[in-house]
Amino acid sequence: MDARLEVYENKMKKAIEFLEADFAGIRAGRANPHILDKLRVDYYGTPTPIQQVGNVTVPEARIIQIAPWDKSMLKPVEKAILTSDIGINPSNDGSVIRLVFPELTEERRKDLAKDIRKKAEEAKVAVRNIRRDGNDAFKKLAKEDVSEDEIKQLGDELQKLTDKYIKEIDAVTETKNKEIMTV
Repeated sequence: MDARLEVYENKMKKAIEFLEADFAGIRAGRANPHILDKLRVDYYGTPTPIQQVGNVTVPEARIIQIAPWDKSMLKPVEKAILTSDIGINPSNDGSVIRLVFPELTEERRKDLAKDIRKKAEEAKVAVRNIRRDGNDAFKKLAKEDVSEDEIKQLGDELQKLTDKYIKEIDAVTETKNKEIMTV
């Protein structure tokens, strides 16, 4: 592959990775420890991921259990969860914190599916913007004695990459939608 195309392919890969990370944070009625990835707790003055202050497990399909290594961290972890946008109230029994995920209602599933489609469309726009930037850069190559045929070929290759990553976004979105809509 042409080195001039690799830059844009890497950017497109990053757009997909960002989308997948975003989707990991969307809960689908099952307990998924990744919804805690963005949460930070104040650990001796340092914002620290919850996974680094305790053991995060999924003992049952709809329960996440957080067992802080330092029991004094129970309150800060509980506070971090309450102030987040997860929408689940933690229960603290003095040694562990449990997050119980309720079954999703049909309406909530449809809202999540809509949100997933919106995020997917944003990822597609990002990929298309990368393609536009690439095409603009290729047009500037004409000033550097690069043939029109070569510029056209680069543009065609970039379009193929764009199509490939748009299909990948569609596949990732379809998988997440099935996960959300499965009762």
